[in-house]
Amino acid sequence: MSFIQRILRRILFKPVTWASNRFSSKPDKERIFKALNTLHEAIISGNDKKGLVIPFRADTDRFIIFSDQHKGARNGADDFAPAERNYLDALAYYKTAQYFFINLGDSEELWENSLGQVKKHNAATFAAEREFITVERHVKIFGNHDLLWANDPLAGYYLKNMFGYKVPIHEGVILTTIVNDTPLQILCTHGHQGDLQSDGNWFSKFFVARIWAPLQSYLDINPNSPAFYDEVKSLHNSIMYQWSAEHKDTMLITGHTHQPVFASLTHLERLYKQLQYAQKNNLQEKVTELEAEIKRREREYKTLSVDYLTMRPGYFNTGCCCYSDGDITGIEISDGWLRLIKWKKEDNSTRRIVLEEMSLTQLAEENKQPLTETK
Repeated sequence: MSFIQRILRRILFKPVTWASNRFSSKPDKERIFKALNTLHEAIISGNDKKGLVIPFRADTDRFIIFSDQHKGARNGADDFAPAERNYLDALAYYKTAQYFFINLGDSEELWENSLGQVKKHNAATFAAEREFITVERHVKIFGNHDLLWANDPLAGYYLKNMFGYKVPIHEGVILTTIVNDTPLQILCTHGHQGDLQSDGNWFSKFFVARIWAPLQSYLDINPNSPAFYDEVKSLHNSIMYQWSAEHKDTMLITGHTHQPVFASLTHLERLYKQLQYAQKNNLQEKVTELEAEIKRREREYKTLSVDYLTMRPGYFNTGCCCYSDGDITGIEISDGWLRLIKWKKEDNSTRRIVLEEMSLTQLAEENKQPLTETK
């Protein structure tokens, strides 16, 4: 940090931190519900600028949903750099297997970097993503760290210059299918909806993307983001779950928090649920194994939902593609199943690991059940 940056940081640290906390704030249920309802209704009504409705066959069609790559400039702050190899190998696999790629936002880290820097240092990644665009199996959704795509009048030009093709930008997409004669919708969106910094009108989005975020980056003052604060992650996921629980025929898939959620449960919550089952059935070896795993995972997940035993499985979170160890996580919908997957490097090769899975038939059935009161 230069001398001038240090001086400005000392002068502006308190007012910038106050403004960031005041206007980004912790997640607000009423605001988030209103934003998600507005988005859902706009897409269903045919507003193509907001998003697309994509019908699919549950038993044969395939989707991969990745979010939060945060592609940077290959400097010390580039969280994507360790994960690039896993991401490229994963995209090659999904291209060959004819998956439809939903890029769920925060793909480019444009709060900390210029678009020119990101483009220069991520040529291989953009080329891999282009493979899905050329065969029309691609949707790009904006997040809060790549708001530029939503508010810059030249965004379309920039994207065509990067990919060689016109790339429409959306706030969300709704996948629709029929499962056992029951209509099922899956709303996919980044998940920053309702945040005062990045989900306002055109001017507020422009201000955040072009002035406010670069200022915070220049001064090395981190914004209050769900990706970095455990209590905000948990509250955000809880509100997203509550919205999905009130829309039992619509599942919700988001990113944003960098914390994977499958069928409304974090990994720790699912472990606790499995532990109770093992204890009830006197499976002592399994109890010991689960207790050891829970002890390790409690470093990553600081809180549990009080309702985790009775939650309807309608909310999912992709996690992210920028973990410090290079691993990436995402959500697959393929051949009648929905899976939380991880790609990681093992013995000089990239391995795909299924962390959780559930059939769309089971999901549809369980989401139709009435919610159980928590005692």
